Amino acid sequence: MNGGIQRTHRNQPNMPPPVKDIGSIPLFVDLDGSLIATDCLWESLLILLKEKPLHFLYVPGWILKGKHHFKKRVTDNAELEVTVLPFRQNVLEYIQEARNQNRRIILATATDERIATKVADFNGIFDEVIATNENINLAGKHKLERIKELTQNQEFDYIGNSSADFPIWGAARRAIVVSSDKKFVNKVRRINPDVETLPSLKSGLTTIIKAMRVHQWIKNLLLFIPLLLAHRIFESDTVLKTFIAFISFSLCASSVYVLNDIFDLESDRSHPRKKYRPFASGALQIPTAIMLVPLLIIASSLLAIFGVSWNFTFALWTYSLLTSLYSFRLKKIAILDVLLLAGLYSFRLYAGSVAGNVFLSPWLIAFAMFLFLSLAFVKRYSELLITISSNNSKPSGRGYYASDIEIVQSVGMASGLVSVLVFALYMNSREVTELYRHSQMLWVVGMCLLYWIIRVWLIAHRGEMHDDPIIFTVKDKTSYLIMAIVFCAMIIAAL
Repeated sequence: MNGGIQRTHRNQPNMPPPVKDIGSIPLFVDLDGSLIATDCLWESLLILLKEKPLHFLYVPGWILKGKHHFKKRVTDNAELEVTVLPFRQNVLEYIQEARNQNRRIILATATDERIATKVADFNGIFDEVIATNENINLAGKHKLERIKELTQNQEFDYIGNSSADFPIWGAARRAIVVSSDKKFVNKVRRINPDVETLPSLKSGLTTIIKAMRVHQWIKNLLLFIPLLLAHRIFESDTVLKTFIAFISFSLCASSVYVLNDIFDLESDRSHPRKKYRPFASGALQIPTAIMLVPLLIIASSLLAIFGVSWNFTFALWTYSLLTSLYSFRLKKIAILDVLLLAGLYSFRLYAGSVAGNVFLSPWLIAFAMFLFLSLAFVKRYSELLITISSNNSKPSGRGYYASDIEIVQSVGMASGLVSVLVFALYMNSREVTELYRHSQMLWVVGMCLLYWIIRVWLIAHRGEMHDDPIIFTVKDKTSYLIMAIVFCAMIIAAL
């Protein structure tokens, strides 16, 4: 998961002679941010908020009674699944090397002792656990006092990652620092010249952009579709407003993506691809999300209010509410989840029509609903294929079983074909004759749609589909060719 081990010493030429019996020196290992790339308390608080939201009213009272009481009460009401936590592979390897030297390994953490014990039992590499209990918060100086008590003031090594560990590193024989921050490592070196570094995942602007899923903004280009189909794409003022609406809508969507990721950590970590997402992997921490979400919402709303219109702003807030309901509750309800997902895609068309003040054809809404319903079923179908290949009966966080795969495929393919039928009926409507002089060219569009939908389902059936068909389309050369043909056919039809 992370890089290897780097040993650095301030005075290399005058290093002290090596210890003869390294096996007699115990190794103490911190948990949050060190052994794992996350914080158990933050994760437990999220579980509490998700499963028992009313209990959050008690949190201020718990905090007033002390950190140890606060951690105890949170652990009492939120059960953390430790088996899927993002353990740092390089730290585990370091500990295993120490075990091979017959060293005593102690998990020393400020996390509640029940969680710490579960972690120790799961890994099977610790001889002892010292952690926060109902009497004391085992952090900083309190942890150092407990370590000295256990070692009887003898030498020890310590693995940590934060400034709270400075007192312990200062008293340790060797400071093992889990960090890729050179400035932080240099601070530790001033306290203890004998330093080893275990690089951690770096987080920066690139990681934040990844968490915002900027690549998913491609979906919001649907806002331009009403403008394009109304043949108003060359009106500069309207295009500018729609572009601002696109940015606003995308920032709003990113806020929901981030919020969804931190509330869906357990299921993401069980997924073969989603486990590499910034929050699931521990590249970004939960407090980052807590700051990022309101910033994105505020920026999105300000753009909508001052750059577009109040009508679009209300549409934006409605979308945010619906997609939040989908992310946190409704996506777990079979059938309702795909209907709402298709509705959210179609809602982008409505938002685009509001932003550009363009009439939204009922034909377009009907076509979009059936098309996006088909794509939503493609997504569920791909997830079920992964579930079957993993010998599970039910995908994590979903309302479907592996045995549902046939009906998911049948309804999904039927929805796609119905969307083509709606398009064929639209070609005989009065709107077409008003907008297109050579409407017969639209049959080329219909045939391309038919080919593309069948091809998407064929690829999904072969197990070659990305879990999001929209992202698959963006990366698929054949889809680009089909879109080019469709675009050309529509231009010729309009001439």
